[in-house]
Amino acid sequence: MRKIMIFVASFVVLSLSANAKHIVVDLSKQRACAYEGGRPAFCGNISSGKPGHRTPTGRFRVLEKDVDHVSSKYPEPNGGAKMHYMLRLTSGGIAMHLGHVPNYPASHGCIRMQNGFAQRMYRWASVGTPVRVVGRPPYRVSRSSTRTYKRGTRRVYHATATDILSEFMGHQVRKSTRRRVRRHRAIHRKKNHRSRSYHRSRKQRRSRTHRRRHHRTHVQTILAAR
Repeated sequence: MRKIMIFVASFVVLSLSANAKHIVVDLSKQRACAYEGGRPAFCGNISSGKPGHRTPTGRFRVLEKDVDHVSSKYPEPNGGAKMHYMLRLTSGGIAMHLGHVPNYPASHGCIRMQNGFAQRMYRWASVGTPVRVVGRPPYRVSRSSTRTYKRGTRRVYHATATDILSEFMGHQVRKSTRRRVRRHRAIHRKKNHRSRSYHRSRKQRRSRTHRRRHHRTHVQTILAAR
């Protein structure tokens, strides 16, 4: 009897957790999805924290909702940045809100949501909704192959070679590119220096030859006059 009760209780817990709402933020794809009943209800593009202000990963809950929130921290030192449709995740200031969403991490730690997606997420989520932030932010993400999730359809995401390299190699790709650019500039600088020095020496040789010829002509003229 005890085993049956434990089994029923675990089944109820699992069914409740499966039907519960939760949000998953994937930093590697710069996407966020709202799940309901174990299935994605809708998804949208986001922009997470830039280098130096990375968005923390882990499990959070929506602590507060505010339609017309104004930041008290950014821009420093007095704040004043508008963060409409704000869903606060931590007491330290990390939140999900409406903002500019480029194809790379650009915020100061918050999770920016694009227009339309932010309003829908604000209406859908409630205080206490679990939020899970996973993944590693890339240098840049491709938006051309992502489609909005709708119930009963399948999302297609095709990662490009640049996305894969930037995700798994990180700053090494940018570092090698900068090294290659510096090497290219150094070679051209060396060639230009050689070219300038060659033309300079050639001009000097011409001027010396001209002076010698002029002097020789002048001497011959004086001797002929005598």
